[in-house]
Amino acid sequence: MRVSVIGCGHLGAPHAAAMAELGHEVIGVELDKDKCAALSAGIAPFYEDGFGELLAKHVGSGRLRFSTDLAEAADFAEMHFLAVGTPLREDGCGYDISCLTGVVESLAPLLWRPCTIVGKSTITIGTVAALQRIIDARSTIGEIELVWNPEFLREGHAVQDSLSPDRIVVGVSSAAAQKAMEEVYAPILARGVEMIVTDPATAELVKSAANAFLCTKISYINALSEACSLVDADVNTVAHAIGIDERIGHAGMRPGIGYGGGCLPKDVAAFSHRLGELGADRARALLESVRDVNAARIAIAVELIERAHGGPLDGVPVAFLGASFKAGTSDLRHSPALALVDRLIALGARPVIHDPEAIPGLRRQRPDLRCADTVEEALTGADVVVIATEWPQFTKDASLPALASAAARGRVLVDVRNAVEADPWSANGWHVWQLGRPALHPQHGIAAPAGAGAR
Repeated sequence: MRVSVIGCGHLGAPHAAAMAELGHEVIGVELDKDKCAALSAGIAPFYEDGFGELLAKHVGSGRLRFSTDLAEAADFAEMHFLAVGTPLREDGCGYDISCLTGVVESLAPLLWRPCTIVGKSTITIGTVAALQRIIDARSTIGEIELVWNPEFLREGHAVQDSLSPDRIVVGVSSAAAQKAMEEVYAPILARGVEMIVTDPATAELVKSAANAFLCTKISYINALSEACSLVDADVNTVAHAIGIDERIGHAGMRPGIGYGGGCLPKDVAAFSHRLGELGADRARALLESVRDVNAARIAIAVELIERAHGGPLDGVPVAFLGASFKAGTSDLRHSPALALVDRLIALGARPVIHDPEAIPGLRRQRPDLRCADTVEEALTGADVVVIATEWPQFTKDASLPALASAAARGRVLVDVRNAVEADPWSANGWHVWQLGRPALHPQHGIAAPAGAGAR
């Protein structure tokens, strides 16, 4: 099938590459000329695990090309995926869908043959009906199907989730639209992946409900970590024990500094606001509580760092490992790691930041921050080491504790992601502090500070 993907950011570009991998002929439309040029050369403009390799493969194979011209895509493709950004409005009360409606307004009159428009951008309840009215008003032909096909991609796993999703949801209004979706996803459906066929309104709600529940789960374990801190209990053991119950599960049950990125913060905010508009007040109150727990995580992390250091952070050099909102991506949007950096700076700390993928983007976006190109550079002279993004380079590298011992001035590690194995650090003389867990002190028997639990 000949496919276009309109909007080639963190959602659209991996989707375009995945469509090519499935055997389709694909054109990606990206209005940012610099980004379009990079994609056309097979160069990923951002880091997403596995994306750079897949992009280069299919730009090279000829199955995938990019353009800034929407008319070119309209002329070429029989199916058009909409993947433009829908950021949170400035008032925080819903999505700004102006780019999405603008694309539909521009695309509809360019279409000259029967085709399918497939929305993947995140939207709120009622948007599909509004887009359908635009198509009806601006199209010169009557055989344009509008489908809503929400994405459930995890950043850092976008390629994997595009090629091997756990489910495909399509909101359709006709048998023809369903047939088109079955055709485009045929290689995936042949492997036994379920396609959930429903109406557009239900498809809209599924995405909002899924992300809101994930935020609820993350905030729940973070709230429990606060309780664990008060009684010197171990939240990791609590999470493991309750996660064995298949009704609960382990996924998403690691406490940290909160959810971030381009989806979860805006999705739970927009969904909460829309629930209020619809009169679902109890559901809205629940999600407002979820947001409150998440918002408090940065202050709690700061308190832990101060406690680990043994006093105020004014003038304290901090090796800050991690800037992206999660491992596997260079995405800095709504990064809780950066929110924590800003809070530390406000307290007078002197953080030096290293991230294996996000430093180029961080230097462009935040030239005021001190960045390091290597872990060792960030560690040198630090009194405190903070692991703020769960990159395996920070959490799995067995050589890091010894490297940190040689470079850092202090022996205090604060893991605000609960992602490291603490024993190797303790064996190298480090005091290890994690959210919701008793502190672990060096194995040669250094006593815990007063009031702190020890492992």
